[in-house]
Amino acid sequence: MSMQRMTRINEEIKKELSQLISYEIKDPRVNDTMVSIVEVETTNDLKTSKVYISVLQDNKKEDVINGLNAAQGFIRKEIARRINLRNTPEFIFKLDKSIEYGMHMSKIIQDVMKDSDK
Repeated sequence: MSMQRMTRINEEIKKELSQLISYEIKDPRVNDTMVSIVEVETTNDLKTSKVYISVLQDNKKEDVINGLNAAQGFIRKEIARRINLRNTPEFIFKLDKSIEYGMHMSKIIQDVMKDSDK
């Protein structure tokens, strides 16, 4: 499958998952929390998609992952209905640490800048 097609599929899955998570999943572990989908990586055979999510509240991260895993059947059924793919992938939800890492690095840089001003 071409790289361009995979990129389009990943973007479409990302868009539809964002809608599902924001408006249709009724699990309070998921819908009471600010969740963003950072990236989707689908294998060429469309068997699995790694979905990297960002959760704003630190204490809710594991709950959100568990809620999304519990809704896996609903999510796959909805994605199959919304996106016409040969196979609907199995979703593997992972926490994306890049935003946290970026914030941490920004703080370190600010601290270093403050120290150098003294």
